[in-house]
Amino acid sequence: MLVSTPADRAPSNSEEDVPTAQPKSSSPSRTAPICTTLPETNEPPSSSSPIPYTTFTSRHKRLLTTILILTMIASPLTATIYLPLLPLLATRFDVSSQAINLTITIYIVFQAISPLLFATASDTLGRRPIYLTTYAIYTVASLGLALNQHNYVALLVLRALQSLGASAVLAIAFGVVADVCPPAERGAMLGPTQGAANLAVCLGPVIGGWVALASGGFIWVFWALVIFGGTVLALVGVALPETARNVIGNGSVEVTGWRRTWWSIASAWVGEGLKKKKKKKKRTIDEEVMEKGGETTGEKSSRKGNEREVGSKEKFKMASPLAAIRIIFYKDTALVLWMAASPYAVWYCVQASIPSIYRDTYNFNEFQIGLSYLTGGTGTVLGGYLNGKLMDRNYRVTAHSIGHTIDKVSGDDLVNFPIETARARGSWYLLAAYIGALAGYGWSVQSHAHESVPLILQFLLATLCTSFQQTFNALLVDIFPASPSTAAASSNITRCMLSAAAVALVQPLTDALGRGWFFALLALVSGGGCLFTNWAINTWGMRWRRERLSKSKNVSAKDEEVKTATESRAMRSHIAMEAQSPQGEVGAN
Repeated sequence: MLVSTPADRAPSNSEEDVPTAQPKSSSPSRTAPICTTLPETNEPPSSSSPIPYTTFTSRHKRLLTTILILTMIASPLTATIYLPLLPLLATRFDVSSQAINLTITIYIVFQAISPLLFATASDTLGRRPIYLTTYAIYTVASLGLALNQHNYVALLVLRALQSLGASAVLAIAFGVVADVCPPAERGAMLGPTQGAANLAVCLGPVIGGWVALASGGFIWVFWALVIFGGTVLALVGVALPETARNVIGNGSVEVTGWRRTWWSIASAWVGEGLKKKKKKKKRTIDEEVMEKGGETTGEKSSRKGNEREVGSKEKFKMASPLAAIRIIFYKDTALVLWMAASPYAVWYCVQASIPSIYRDTYNFNEFQIGLSYLTGGTGTVLGGYLNGKLMDRNYRVTAHSIGHTIDKVSGDDLVNFPIETARARGSWYLLAAYIGALAGYGWSVQSHAHESVPLILQFLLATLCTSFQQTFNALLVDIFPASPSTAAASSNITRCMLSAAAVALVQPLTDALGRGWFFALLALVSGGGCLFTNWAINTWGMRWRRERLSKSKNVSAKDEEVKTATESRAMRSHIAMEAQSPQGEVGAN
């Protein structure tokens, strides 16, 4: 049975549906919703009751986690399932390997563009409509690829559209987590979702190769993506509720119209059909009341509805896609972005080097090379899960060390909380292991160590890289609470750019230095840079964040002053014109 959400219906009185320490009053959310409609109540609001951070219960969060896992694997799965098809595509479309490689470049380019457009939009328009839009684009593009068998230009265009539809979901998912989880509990939800997304990177080539081998061509690989995209699109439409806090607040504001889930809309239609008989009875009663000169039930409800809807018209201001780029250049966020993007780029380099390493050094065949990716896949899943637990524990330990009591109901105000210290806690030990594993990986291959050695080091590197990426992406969302998906989009841009540059240098530097020195250099640049950045985050991160927030408030205050002055001048001009208007009219008469 599908789980109805707070935004789709009134909260249930059952114990399972009531969140912990939910207040009895219907006070509005701390994050002001766009719709100002308030529930009617005869009880006065209680100012002493805390406002819960979210009305989504544990059951709702489990449903959201499941849906996010499925949505987040689209981009990594689609990117890597394509790799075993390259020779087949070159033969079918009668083009060179370089021309087919251009389709990979196109996909990576739109991986950076997509979050700029859609993730930023989800912070203003809401998560649900953007999810439906992106997955519709993805499914249609996959269908086009399945039907296109000869046109190379169409292959390029459809591959770009496929990336456009799939690549924003990761950033939007971070926004969903920030919507429903207070900072102290985000790790538990980020762990399984990030692990699943990273696993898809490793499983993609295995699935693509197996489907192509079983079907004898590439067409069924694209049909598999059509089936996947259509299934997830239907699941999002039926079960994914709106979570954006600027739309539903903490979940207490009921959504209407197209923002409701298809399940709730269908349930409402069924309910309307069952109420037809009751409406007929009410019409009879209203006719009798009108004969006596009274006010009908419909007129009363219409009057009350109009009263409640005053000022409730939704107004959206579309955020600029450049907002995500602007985040990159703040001092505090630049540090965080390096900590998230650098290990991701390193892991990309490791994956790019796997085929040549195991083919040239260990004489693996294609199937064995595919299996060698599974150790890294296991590491990404385990790293995501364990790091999620570690993140929440680090938050609790940091809060305890400064004598702070965690607000599990309303969520902590992070302005004066050292969230940078909480997230980066213990990173020194992980960075030491990261540098040793990365340098050891290169020298183990260079010295022709037993194949189990680089495979084990791949597992360790995958676990550590996933941990860094997950932890500091969460920190990025923490320090931009009003636009979490926009912040996640800036991380996506950074890691795509850094990964593209790093992968482009793998082969030239390996040829010039050898694998041992190449990975040692990578450990020095990435690991050494992360050591400095981690120290800077702990030392200056909170101060720089406060300075940025202070400047932002000053700019907003100046903008408000300019707006007020402009309106004042316009008002004086209008009054002066009205003062002269009656004299002209009298003279004319």
